[in-house]
Amino acid sequence: MSIDLSSEDIFPVSEAPQHIPGHPSKASVWRWVLKGVGGVKLESILIGGKRFTSAESIQRFCDRRTAAADGDPAPTRTSGQREREIAAAEQELSEDGI
Repeated sequence: MSIDLSSEDIFPVSEAPQHIPGHPSKASVWRWVLKGVGGVKLESILIGGKRFTSAESIQRFCDRRTAAADGDPAPTRTSGQREREIAAAEQELSEDGI
């Protein structure tokens, strides 16, 4: 899943700690973005040389981390998320002339 600019509340990664309970350090959040934790990365996007994340991507990150820690399978995508991913893939193929 990736961040959807049309429907997600985005903000700079540097501001993410204020959106997360417990207010982790900026270094922790950057580590989650760049390296991940337990195979789970915090989603981010690069816009004009600046990296952003979203409230929704933080929620997905927390859901996946919790599921992994509890030994549960990763949460499934919603039908809306899947439809957006399919539309994005079709758009990319169309742009490539396929």
